Amino acid sequence: MSPKMSSKRRAALALCCCLSSASAFAPTSTTTAAPSSSIVTSRRRPRSGGSGAQTQLHVSASYLFGATTGGTTTTDGQSYLPQVNHRHSAKDWIHNVASLPHSSILRDIRAPVLAVLAWSTVVSVVHRLLLTSTNPVWAGLGANLQVGPTAHSFLVSSLGLLLVFRTNSAYQRFAEGRRIWERILSESRNLSRMMNLYRRDIGDDRRSRMTQLLAAFPYLLRHHIRPKCLECNGKNIPKENRILLPEPLIEPVETRHDNDKTNGGSTDPKVLQGGLTSECWVDKRSLPWSLFPDTALAKVATAKNRPLWTCDRLGRELASVAYSDNWTSRERLTMLSKVEKLSNAIGECERIHQTAVPLNYARHSLRSLTMWLFTLPFALIRDYGLMTGPIMGGTAWLLFGVYQIGHSIEDPFQGTLRLSVLCEAIRKDVMTAGKDDRDAAYAANDDDIANEDWTSVTGVKSSITSDKSLKFESDDILFEQAKIGESKENRVVLNTPGLMNQTVDSWMP
Repeated sequence: MSPKMSSKRRAALALCCCLSSASAFAPTSTTTAAPSSSIVTSRRRPRSGGSGAQTQLHVSASYLFGATTGGTTTTDGQSYLPQVNHRHSAKDWIHNVASLPHSSILRDIRAPVLAVLAWSTVVSVVHRLLLTSTNPVWAGLGANLQVGPTAHSFLVSSLGLLLVFRTNSAYQRFAEGRRIWERILSESRNLSRMMNLYRRDIGDDRRSRMTQLLAAFPYLLRHHIRPKCLECNGKNIPKENRILLPEPLIEPVETRHDNDKTNGGSTDPKVLQGGLTSECWVDKRSLPWSLFPDTALAKVATAKNRPLWTCDRLGRELASVAYSDNWTSRERLTMLSKVEKLSNAIGECERIHQTAVPLNYARHSLRSLTMWLFTLPFALIRDYGLMTGPIMGGTAWLLFGVYQIGHSIEDPFQGTLRLSVLCEAIRKDVMTAGKDDRDAAYAANDDDIANEDWTSVTGVKSSITSDKSLKFESDDILFEQAKIGESKENRVVLNTPGLMNQTVDSWMP
């Protein structure tokens, strides 16, 4: 190495060499990622010969130095796009430690952590000054500041149970919220499928209206349970594209028992009924407002429960479909049941959003944690001295972080769940259901289906031999090693390395 090379370049070169030799680190990304997520690029290699699929991880220093590329090229000349991996394993420990200053949890709890750190430092400094004092009275007072760790050892188990119960209950709410939106996604797809299967009976105009209503439903539900998700600043929106949304100024949350009028409980009927509203201007060219015509947009904007208004309108559209040979009460009730499940999802989301963890439990947990942390320095100063402050800072970060995690996922709709991604997935699946990518499945008639050759697929060919046994011809390694076992009636047994003794239904002529 040249002696003229700067220390910064030498450090960068050493870092690149270390990263190049470690295959467990995350590679570069085409986009700038959040500091709290690692970037992993992977590509699934096609099978060649007898080798299985392999996943390669590539490391590049361009991510560390802020460089961006248009993709990654492998040794065989094929390019692929990087993928974001939000699942952290033990090998990502360096990245997680390095990104600690950017942690959102640390940002939320920095005030109590700094308070505990400052208090512990003051206690340790005062204790040292008193012990080193020549005055025996002050020296005795410094000795009396020291307490044994027995009391805190007894209380730590109870404190741990309080934190664990709170975190577990919050995670159950998070998992339930994700299941609710999974059902919304599934029911939206199923309702979209039925609308396209019965498009002739429903009519193109009505199907188009129902499709747009169904695509707008998740966005309206997201805004209903997360009122602050929209940018309500009308200054940047042209006047001809503005639309006014009356939003509740105060949203009551169930935390106390009925008729509780103390400790912050409001008795104003306007507050209890949601009568106090504020003005929120949105751009009608954006989603989901662009899915509504102007006449319907004015109605949905003034509705207090916009997702429920959408479900009511979907039910009205289904009730207006005339009976025909293919459209009977069975089909109508089946589709209305899908709308009913979407309506039930509104109440389920409202239950999680409007019902907080019991106030007494949350306050008692936080008070117990605070008192335990602020008295713990008196049990540590004897053994750790001036190091009590940093040790207590780390302890406060750990325990307050656990409490804050429970608070963050208690209402998963306020940012923990990526509802915008789910809304976009539903809109794409619903709005593209009648286009070229899925229209071929819906528009296929009986003659087209009959002409499709399903007996031969890519890489695998099957045929019926004279003794009515099923014969496979394939270049795939899975079927090369497959051995046809004893067949009974219309079933054949395949003995393969990956699927042992799995039965495959086959049609016998």
